[in-house]
Amino acid sequence: MKKFLAGVAVLSPLLAGASAFAAQPEPWQLGLQPAATAIMEEIRWFEQYTLWFIVPITLLVMILLAWCIIRYRAGANPTPSRTSHNTLIEVIWTVGPVIVLLFIAVPSFQLLTAQYNPEEEPAMTLKATGVQWSWEYEYQDGEEPLTFSSFMLRDEDRAAAGKEDRGAYPRLLAVDNEVVVPVDTTVRVLVTASDVIHAFAMPAFGIKTDAVPGRLNEIWFKAEREGMYYGQCSELCGKDHAFMPIGIRVVSREQYDAWRAAAQANLDEANKALVASLASRAVDVADAGPNASAQ
Repeated sequence: MKKFLAGVAVLSPLLAGASAFAAQPEPWQLGLQPAATAIMEEIRWFEQYTLWFIVPITLLVMILLAWCIIRYRAGANPTPSRTSHNTLIEVIWTVGPVIVLLFIAVPSFQLLTAQYNPEEEPAMTLKATGVQWSWEYEYQDGEEPLTFSSFMLRDEDRAAAGKEDRGAYPRLLAVDNEVVVPVDTTVRVLVTASDVIHAFAMPAFGIKTDAVPGRLNEIWFKAEREGMYYGQCSELCGKDHAFMPIGIRVVSREQYDAWRAAAQANLDEANKALVASLASRAVDVADAGPNASAQ
């Protein structure tokens, strides 16, 4: 039994990377998406950290409001107090918030600094341009740039693209042409727009920035887990704003190199080959079983 559980533990991440890592919006989701980058891990930690201040403060304010409403209502306090100042209270509600803000500000500034300063020089540069209502991408990592458009995947195109699995390619989030990047690689993203303001957001990576016509905004990410990740345009940009999904597929360096070379000649065939290879890999890992994975 222990060997089986150990095998499952090894097998699970492989299956997740080969098919679709759970980094997409879920029905009735309350928390943040699973982190795929170190920055998102810090964001998730900071969110939990701030709750230790937000929840007690909210409860304290509610209790004080209830106490004031009940204790000082007209029926229980017919003669209102004429007290206008209280030094102790003034000191408490001045010093208290200052201390709380310091505890929040220090890790907040550290996180903000990390978001804008990658630990290493980006290995590749990707340009993302928002268009009503799609995304245009340009790989600027070779002598000949690779450029393509990415539209929301239509139901009638699923079979031809090999993307009939709605768990891996959910409705309103799947795209016809995903961005493909290698795992454990720092990627610089230059974000702009060609018409109105859009916003490039990938929650699992902890990145989000406006796409402004005539301006280049720079962000970066370093995905640490293979899989399919989804984001959306996060700035109201017109009637089809809700139909501008962002798809980024993180693969191994070998798979990326093969896809990049093939995509230069025929993007559609390169995408189909990559999808097929990932599906085949998932089947092979599943057929091998936990004992083979443990080896």
